[in-house]
Amino acid sequence: MVNRDQPIFITSDQPVPDTPRPGESLPPWEKTRFVGQAVPRVDAYERVSGSAVFPSDVVLPNMLHGAILRCPHPHAKVLRVDTQRARRMPGVHAVIDSRTAEADLKWTYAGSGVTLQTKLFDPICRFEGETVAAVAAETPYQARDALKAIEITYEQRPFVADERNGLKPTSANVHPDGNQVGKTDTYTRGDVAQGFAQADVVLEQDYRTACQIHTPVEPHGCVANWEGDRLTLWESTQGVFAIQKQVAEILGMPLSKVRVIGSYMGGAFGSKLVTGKYTIIAALLARITGRPVKLFLSREETFLAVGNRPPTNMHLKAGVKKDGTLTALEFTCNGSSGAYPFGGALVVDWLIRDLYTCPNVRTTATDIYMNAGPARAFRAPGHPQGAWALEQMMDALADAIGMDPVDLRVKNISLFSQARKGQPPYTITGYKECLIRGAKAFGWHGARKSAASAGIKNGVRRGVGMAGGLWSSGNGRPPATIILKLFADGSVNLNMGASDLGTGTKTVMALVVAEELGVAPDVIQIEHADTGTTQYASPSGGSKTVPTEAPAVRAAAVHVKQQLIEMAAHNLKADPADLRYIPGKIVSKTNASQKIDIKRISALRMAGVVVGIGTRAPNPPNKVANPFATQFCEVEVNLRTGEVRILRFLGAHDSGRVMSRLTYDNQVFGGITMGIGLAMTEERMLDRNQTGKMVNRSWLDYKIPTMMDVPIDMTCLPIELVDNIANTTGAKGLGEPATIPTAAAVANAIYNATGLRVTETPIDPIRLCQRLAAQRKVD
Repeated sequence: MVNRDQPIFITSDQPVPDTPRPGESLPPWEKTRFVGQAVPRVDAYERVSGSAVFPSDVVLPNMLHGAILRCPHPHAKVLRVDTQRARRMPGVHAVIDSRTAEADLKWTYAGSGVTLQTKLFDPICRFEGETVAAVAAETPYQARDALKAIEITYEQRPFVADERNGLKPTSANVHPDGNQVGKTDTYTRGDVAQGFAQADVVLEQDYRTACQIHTPVEPHGCVANWEGDRLTLWESTQGVFAIQKQVAEILGMPLSKVRVIGSYMGGAFGSKLVTGKYTIIAALLARITGRPVKLFLSREETFLAVGNRPPTNMHLKAGVKKDGTLTALEFTCNGSSGAYPFGGALVVDWLIRDLYTCPNVRTTATDIYMNAGPARAFRAPGHPQGAWALEQMMDALADAIGMDPVDLRVKNISLFSQARKGQPPYTITGYKECLIRGAKAFGWHGARKSAASAGIKNGVRRGVGMAGGLWSSGNGRPPATIILKLFADGSVNLNMGASDLGTGTKTVMALVVAEELGVAPDVIQIEHADTGTTQYASPSGGSKTVPTEAPAVRAAAVHVKQQLIEMAAHNLKADPADLRYIPGKIVSKTNASQKIDIKRISALRMAGVVVGIGTRAPNPPNKVANPFATQFCEVEVNLRTGEVRILRFLGAHDSGRVMSRLTYDNQVFGGITMGIGLAMTEERMLDRNQTGKMVNRSWLDYKIPTMMDVPIDMTCLPIELVDNIANTTGAKGLGEPATIPTAAAVANAIYNATGLRVTETPIDPIRLCQRLAAQRKVD
């Protein structure tokens, strides 16, 4: 809460740079007063007190509750639907299914160069959890009871529950034209055969990562309300304007008559970038009944129907010279986007293409249909899987030529993007610093020696490992528009369309305003993520939110200062070029006694407000801004039980300027935690032989990491190489790179402890124990 006894403007002895004239470029920040500091979130009180209203908290007068009936089979045709008994049940106001006119809407899936069109309630159900019917009732319990009363007759069909069998001639067809999604994607540079001929060591290995499921704390859903022909949605979404566009297109409405509000949300990680069928169903039920409808999915439904990180099968062949020079990389992968196209398998190879200098590279990627829930973007799509293969192979190559794993990676660092057309240089490259400074901070060499000399104690052995990565996006991009209002008392309103996923976006933007205007962050009121009141923004995702929005926020603040200088020039009877802005005042550059408090500027007092508008400039041409990451970890492995305990983790990240230190740390720790889940515990399990159904669709059976699974000792080491070329705030993305190298670092540490190269996730005790037992038999 705001302390009214505190001044609005923060004075400082630190020099304030001159405000650029309109049309001039913004100079880079040097030493900052607010940006980069560890400050509490601007909405911390609302979040911890429970007063923050999330979409799932919204309650409207006369509101009904919606629920969706989902297909219980992985592949089936709906032959008959009988809703008569459900319609007569207490509290039920509407039932829709494939036979109702309102539900005869087209639904489109796209990815891997393929577009498929189905229906909102399609008679062919290609995954367990596909929508079949929906109801609206007075209470959630009445709605769920009504679902049980709907009678459905299904014709069950053969299914594909393992993408590795999807292209076999004997496999069932998910779609009539087969199970391959589009064409195999191929990338080539140089001559791979020649590269392997030049190598002193050639290794090859198969790798696999299991399907990882989206399980954000706040489930997916919305509240829908019609006022005449205008629709308002309170949606748990990463992009209110994207939802507005998709809903308007599906329902055939003008954009101006669809409003989407998403002021708070309880996590997403990519799963809430697009509209779900639940949104359209809620809107239809609300229109039919003439009452607001709240429809949020159950946890079980989120496991089945709202997206995942696809399972991936990879083969990597690599060649290296004795001096550590990579000569060739050949990579093949296939994975499954589920029952409909997404394209997740086609980005798995990016690290192989781009992370290390290698003149000869060939990759192929194939996406395969299977009878399971469709994939969605999942924190650094494809990159953790690619790192799982590449970073384990880099360790294996280092071992084969007797070279330290860190040194091998340093030897092969690239200063330009090899995979992009024209091979443009990076705006700034901090990967070398991540490796060297990260290794020093972790105590890499000492830890390796200590682990090697410690031996086995009570059946437990220690190991250390590391891995690196880059995120192929990570810089912002237009469009982004910010409106900033400075009121007559100096307080500020920030208006932006970007969503805050819970990652601290609002706090970062408040710090940017505070930095430029010198105001206390707690006097900055923020409006965001509302298509009815805020400015257009693309969805928050891809680690682009801060580098997209922050430059626009800064530009808006500078516009405010420019106007204040023009206004003050009339009071001071001075040339605006001779005036400068300092927090709370406009001062002459040549006569320090000639100054005026901002609150006394007559034009500001008359207008009541100064409105600054800021936009995001284009990215620099022929340059690439990528964030880089290196992570180090230490583990203990019980050689008798296969249990792994992660003791400590260090993340060294080049994500440009640190905008908010607490937010930065939390992003890294959260990314590490998610990566530990991929490595150690998370796996969608389907009954591949009998039913094709998911058998672990709850938090009880699907194991996401808890406090007991992550190390107490986690360190965040920012490699703060400020990137003033990429954008005017110097920030690059962090959310995605924070999870890319984690799983591979854990696997490399387990190898260091056991001598076993574990190439399939998750590394659960049963699998590891079996491998250790087999190793003892061989020994």
